[in-house]
Amino acid sequence: MATKLTVNSNGSLKVEGDFEIVDAQGNVYGLGGRTLVSLCRCGQSKNKPFCDGSHKGYFEHNSAAFDLPPKKV
Repeated sequence: MATKLTVNSNGSLKVEGDFEIVDAQGNVYGLGGRTLVSLCRCGQSKNKPFCDGSHKGYFEHNSAAFDLPPKKV
């Protein structure tokens, strides 16, 4: 399955499919065979970069897709 990233309204970024997550130094997070994880967007998680639900009642963002402007050259 190709990697799919879903921006959840009022919550996390859901990542599903075939992927790996690395830290700033390139070290791979051990995902224990998971093919679906949620990443924190609000900064409140005690398990960063993964979501632990701490955003509830704190983080508001209504997800709606849009087109980016053309890349600058």
